[in-house]
Amino acid sequence: MTQIMPKSVARVTQRIIQLSLLHGMSPVSPIGFVHLGSFIAKFGDISGGYHYVKLARSLLDKVGSRESAGEVICVGTQVVAYVEPLQAALEYHDDGYAAAMAYGDVIQAAVNNVFFCMSSFWAGVNLQT
Repeated sequence: MTQIMPKSVARVTQRIIQLSLLHGMSPVSPIGFVHLGSFIAKFGDISGGYHYVKLARSLLDKVGSRESAGEVICVGTQVVAYVEPLQAALEYHDDGYAAAMAYGDVIQAAVNNVFFCMSSFWAGVNLQT
């Protein structure tokens, strides 16, 4: 969603959450909650954003579809890295890559892979050449 129409992410996120609260959770609901968590964290409330990221990650298993898991894990891990150790974020990006590839979402798999490499560098992991 952020790669195609970045200016509409806030409006789409609001609509996803509104429909989820009115009609129940759907396979798209985790995307809305993880983007809400990301917005809240960007505005300074990292613990509040982390709460919504954890909610989105728990919804992945409860809604019955992990089709959006690559995006949810990728966006959510950027908030998680401020709360949990950076080394834990490496595992999340690895999971995000696997989840995205399982559903054929090569863009989110690539983004997770790029974030994995950047986080590995900043965490001080010995990079393979």
